[in-house]
Amino acid sequence: MVHVRELDPNASPLDYFGYELRRKREAAELTQKELGGVVFCTGSLIGQIETALKVPTREFAERVDAALMTDGFFSRLVGLVLKSQLPSWFQPYAEMEAKAAYISTYQAQVVYGLLQTEEYARALLETGLKGNVDESVAARMERQRILEREQPPLALVVLDEAVLHRPIGSPEIMRRQLDHLLSFRNQRWVRVQVLPFEAGEHASLAGSFNLLRFEKNPDLVYTEDLIAGHMTANPDTVREAALRYASVQASALSPRDSAALIARVMEERYGEQLGPDACAVA
Repeated sequence: MVHVRELDPNASPLDYFGYELRRKREAAELTQKELGGVVFCTGSLIGQIETALKVPTREFAERVDAALMTDGFFSRLVGLVLKSQLPSWFQPYAEMEAKAAYISTYQAQVVYGLLQTEEYARALLETGLKGNVDESVAARMERQRILEREQPPLALVVLDEAVLHRPIGSPEIMRRQLDHLLSFRNQRWVRVQVLPFEAGEHASLAGSFNLLRFEKNPDLVYTEDLIAGHMTANPDTVREAALRYASVQASALSPRDSAALIARVMEERYGEQLGPDACAVA
């Protein structure tokens, strides 16, 4: 007899997902292989998710809901599962970020997480994680869903020009990432600006930071060090951060000029390279 790993549904969102998947699959009188055939995966993957050895994706959850007719149960639950895969020190910030009405961020090194492509995020996460990064990438993509809400937060993003020039992954990954940034040009609730090298010294040479504003709760400032992140609602700190952000934003290019710079860097640094005997075609 095969030993089935018993899960405690109260242990974590992942355990609860696996517990309920097995319970509802068995109620539908389907084997793992049969359910896998319906949702286009292997029976082995079903077994791994049922025993909390593998994290489900949102697509998987939606297919299971359709197959088991569970009225969106797993699609609602998977959000909690994916958020639980974020680093423990980051989870409190992600929860507040999802509740914010306004997000203002200055990023000195990399593209802000909410605007990253999946492959750019993967390349970044692979530099700091030794194990399988699939769960961390899925969690980051899930975090971005706040921009797709009917009433998303207003996100004001200032990127240092260095972010555009720093190659993360391959040239193709960078090209698609910069093209993704350009896709926000026509989105009402996301504004991307670039702080150019020509700005010289500026108010946030100390590094990146985020400001979160809420309809009812106090404003928050979030920063990160080498190991973890830190949030504070200290009024003096919030006031200082707001002043610095206003200064950085004032020194940045307009959204239109920023888009032009992003497009130029995309073509000059990450575009297709012409051979020595080739000529450009207008």
